[in-house]
Amino acid sequence: MENTVADKAKHPRSLYVLFFTEMWERFGYYLMVGIFFLYLVDPTRNGGKGFSVAQAADIVGTYIALVYLTPFIGGLLADRYLGYRRAIIFGGSLMALGYYGLALHGDTAMFVSMSFIIIGNGFFKPNISTLLGNIYSTEELKPKKDSAYTIFYMGINIGAFFCNFVAAYLRNYYGWGYAFAAAGVGMTLGLSWFIYGMRHVKSGDVIKPVQKEDMSLGKIFLSVFLPAIIVGAIGWNMKAIIGHTLLSSKSNDAFFFACVPIIIFYVGLLVRATKEDKRGLGALLSFFLVSIVFWVIYNQNSTALTIWADSYTHRKMPATAENIAKPFGMLQTIKSDSVTQPKLNHYFVQQEITADMKISVDSSFKMNDSTRVMEPTYVVSFHDAQNTYLGHGIFHNRNDAMADTKVGATMNVQTLDPYFNNLPIDQRPAQGGEVKLLSPEIFQSVNPLFIVIFTPLFVALFAFLRRRKKEPSTPTKIGIGMIVAGLSSLLMIFAIMSKDIYSDKTNMLWLISIYAIFTIGELLISPIGLSMVSKLAPARLTALMMGAWFLVNAMAGKISGMMASYWDVFQDKRQYFLILFIAGMVSAGIIFMMVKWLRIVVREKTGGD
Repeated sequence: MENTVADKAKHPRSLYVLFFTEMWERFGYYLMVGIFFLYLVDPTRNGGKGFSVAQAADIVGTYIALVYLTPFIGGLLADRYLGYRRAIIFGGSLMALGYYGLALHGDTAMFVSMSFIIIGNGFFKPNISTLLGNIYSTEELKPKKDSAYTIFYMGINIGAFFCNFVAAYLRNYYGWGYAFAAAGVGMTLGLSWFIYGMRHVKSGDVIKPVQKEDMSLGKIFLSVFLPAIIVGAIGWNMKAIIGHTLLSSKSNDAFFFACVPIIIFYVGLLVRATKEDKRGLGALLSFFLVSIVFWVIYNQNSTALTIWADSYTHRKMPATAENIAKPFGMLQTIKSDSVTQPKLNHYFVQQEITADMKISVDSSFKMNDSTRVMEPTYVVSFHDAQNTYLGHGIFHNRNDAMADTKVGATMNVQTLDPYFNNLPIDQRPAQGGEVKLLSPEIFQSVNPLFIVIFTPLFVALFAFLRRRKKEPSTPTKIGIGMIVAGLSSLLMIFAIMSKDIYSDKTNMLWLISIYAIFTIGELLISPIGLSMVSKLAPARLTALMMGAWFLVNAMAGKISGMMASYWDVFQDKRQYFLILFIAGMVSAGIIFMMVKWLRIVVREKTGGD
């Protein structure tokens, strides 16, 4: 038996088993998320996929959506059949295989590997948190539960902070495959540590007996998953049915179609609930509905803010900073091509148009250097039969774009790294030259760094206010957090206004400041979600409502990816973030209108607010 009962001043060893397991798992997860979009849009000559922004955003959005959807299934199976330790080992093994698989070339390997990670996360993510909660459910350890979760949460952010430096070093010096493999190594280390210390967490691995009021897995499958699969398949085939997609891509149609029967199921739970349960469920579902906006803003980190860091942020560092960053692999080297067409200030190569090429025309806008007016442009992208990026040409007339891309024609195709597109001419390297920049994935470490810094400050602040009986209620904290998250999008608008972003780049301090502001909102909202479920959900429906919380995250991830897929369509990028700012303010307003009601419900259920 562990020595924690005898020595109540200490946390049990099991906390540190789970701490380091989660730290290494989050190291792998955030490493992959931090570079995945960059890998997808990176030109093939650099080892990337060469996908368009729209394609990459759609894939990343779908990945995030499914990663948050599968924990519902994995949590239920662990609750009733597998047990938590088996589920963690099974899920972690699949995730490790998926990360190693991403190091392989080819689209098939990539999508199969993504499937392994998505399924594996469903078994790993919910169950390691549940295992920790079960361990701290004894009378001796209950008083330490909040501090245990705080320590556990710090492990998540330590892993999330360091992983991007490893990713930058490996992909800059060795290639993308090595960086993805490092995520697999992290997951393997986490699993090894967990298996080594598994005897210390045995007390929390209790399979809950099925109660007569519990909904059976068979009924859940027939009521939720089977209808979702059928309707999702219909959504996937909408283009074949009506001639076009409804939400810009087949994956968007399939996902949101599949969400409809799931949403109907949860609304049905509320409608059929007893009077006692209805208030808690109503408050919980209302909170979930409003919090979607927060998670949409949050997931811009993997899409729009990654685009911003990669293409719109001035990443050239002072010589002194370069000398510090270089040994850690934080510098990305971008080389120019050797053939130029000076009148357009771009680098081009000759490309012969062949019958097996895939050609797409996307409209966008570009600043006219002489008139300073935004003019429409048409980007013709070229891919081979294997969907490998070959380059793109820019035209000011769609008819010219199509006419000049006939089979047999030879045209100047731009293969310049996207970073140079809006870099002032006098800052571009000479022909055949190169420039060293701070790797964009390093910015992904700013958010976890601020969480580590701000968390003890927030704990101290709320303890100070609590002693004076002035601590805001839980619903009020949520409303304040939503306002702060919205303000981070407002700051993005000011960043866009600070420069002519079509011909110059913004200072990296803008992006760092945006992450700092957003982190404050995250600390006021994110930890509360799971707590709200445990407080307000009826005991027999806790697993189902936890599934609803993950569904909210999944829908938000997909919406974020869908928004980012329209990035190039927005003539004025301020409009993109204005949508997020307004949505954040409206959501905050709704929360504040519900504060009094939510406080009453929380007080009824828990005795506090």
